[in-house]
Amino acid sequence: MAVITISRQFGSGGITLGKMVAEKFGYSFADTEVISKVAEMANVSTHFVETVEKEAGGKFSKIIKNMVSKSLVDRILKDERGYIDEEIYLDYLVLIIAQIADDGDVVIMGRGSQYILDDHPDAYHVLLINEFENRVKFMVEHYDLSSKRAQQVVRAEDKRRLNLYRKLGKIDYDDPHLYHIVLNMNKMDLHKASKLICSMVES
Repeated sequence: MAVITISRQFGSGGITLGKMVAEKFGYSFADTEVISKVAEMANVSTHFVETVEKEAGGKFSKIIKNMVSKSLVDRILKDERGYIDEEIYLDYLVLIIAQIADDGDVVIMGRGSQYILDDHPDAYHVLLINEFENRVKFMVEHYDLSSKRAQQVVRAEDKRRLNLYRKLGKIDYDDPHLYHIVLNMNKMDLHKASKLICSMVES
């Protein structure tokens, strides 16, 4: 019933690696599924959730401070508002990630899951890092982007990630102490990284 969270510097291969590990173990892979669940609970479109997610941050600190309280759960489940904003999105996000983790046997991509599940007894937290040039190259090779466009995307995502955690009051999101294992993707390929994660969980 393990839970594996994968945080990464954008372009380090997190989604590709997460799917590889999930397939190896026969686990579910939670990425866009989280957005779909938020949209369903909020009674809004997935596009609306994606838009809010990109802008979320100001009230994201509630994730760290409150986790999932009974009053929060009661309020969410009783409210059929067909509307979502940052605060509502973050309330749902905490609840959904906690529920997914409780079900177990899952690989969860990002979205602050290393913080939300910090004390989860069956969670393993993974961080992927790499040099900027290598991350750009990965995006070119795996997402059919031009080099110029890949550079723009990686820089934009790095900035968004930085801004989000600054608003969280967190500057330690790349601190190795938050994770069970930190993988420098400049030093290994995806298959070796997958084997290391699988060995850690199996042990």
